[in-house]
Amino acid sequence: MEYDVLIVGAGLFGLTMAERLANECDKKVLVIDKRNHIGGNCYSEFDSETGIECHKYGAHLFHTSLENVWEYVNQFTKFTNYIHKVYTTHDGIVYPLPINLGTINQFFQAAYTPDEAKVKIAGQAASAPENPQNLAEQGISLIGKPLFDAFIKNYTAKQWQTPAEELSPDIIKRLPVRYNYDNRYFNDTHEGLPVDGYEAWFQNMIDSCGDKIVVRLETDYFTDSEIQRLRDAGILTIYTGPIDRFYDYQFGELKWRSLDLGKEVLDVDDFQGCPVMNYADLEPKYTRIHEFKHFHPERTTGCYAPGSGKTVIVREYSKTWHLGDEPYYPVNTAEDRAVLSKYQDLAASEQNIIFGGRLGEYAYYDMDKTIAAALAKFDEIKNRV
Repeated sequence: MEYDVLIVGAGLFGLTMAERLANECDKKVLVIDKRNHIGGNCYSEFDSETGIECHKYGAHLFHTSLENVWEYVNQFTKFTNYIHKVYTTHDGIVYPLPINLGTINQFFQAAYTPDEAKVKIAGQAASAPENPQNLAEQGISLIGKPLFDAFIKNYTAKQWQTPAEELSPDIIKRLPVRYNYDNRYFNDTHEGLPVDGYEAWFQNMIDSCGDKIVVRLETDYFTDSEIQRLRDAGILTIYTGPIDRFYDYQFGELKWRSLDLGKEVLDVDDFQGCPVMNYADLEPKYTRIHEFKHFHPERTTGCYAPGSGKTVIVREYSKTWHLGDEPYYPVNTAEDRAVLSKYQDLAASEQNIIFGGRLGEYAYYDMDKTIAAALAKFDEIKNRV
């Protein structure tokens, strides 16, 4: 069978490009992925023992204020009305996140009004340098040293495996602080989870194209003989794998932060009472615990039902990435950006290769931004494919 386009990677960027090329341009598209499932890191699966939907690569919550993206995704799935809320444990006490008036009053054992809290935090933030040079100085300038030390400093050290004093201030420049009791985690217009799960959403994208999309899993772009034939023939390729791997690491490896995820089925009805609990102190070693049944309160049968006596949790441990690990978050130091620039120069000279997605662009994208980038890229190339 002959194809018009090869797409490497069945994640959000790749699937969006595949759907657009098939449905809008009537192209025959081959999508390959080295994993045994579609959806990339957004993939979820239903636990065989409990039937609870678990996000295989850590929690993925869909939220967006991009109307074109919201309109696009609703073609393939309906969304629940789930509103994401997070809590954090510090020194044996649970606080709401992001930092809001409830967090501030609980931490300082006070009853500040919004204006009083602003004055309090401004006074504590005044100790920060005028031009913060690292994450610690930037964080203190936003929320003051007591709150930074309690909720950000050690959590960040665990998360990035690097002291806050050695990290870029850019990482935390958008740290939200609310001077009201709103503890909704995201500020976006639209928020929710796919009603039937992530895999069903992604499969619906493929099915909408009839026979114009063929998916091959457990297929390696670099070693599969059939793919090598297509490469040699110069087929138009959308590559969403690591850009440094594409060029055989000739300028060195780009650095990532990776994760270890420890899943457990527990014989309790409810382990922590919320979807995500962060752990702000250096101990325990994990950064947070996900309890996946809380992501779908609308589900009320099986182990989702009250009194079921079963739940699934996942402890998330951050770790330094090594070749062979799953890359999750780009570290993006000045050194990384210099190396990336060299790879981008090579990519710009390619005639039939288009790089995209978080791995292909070495960028951290929320789900909606990944889809938006794919839609924009499709608009850019659709008249020449």
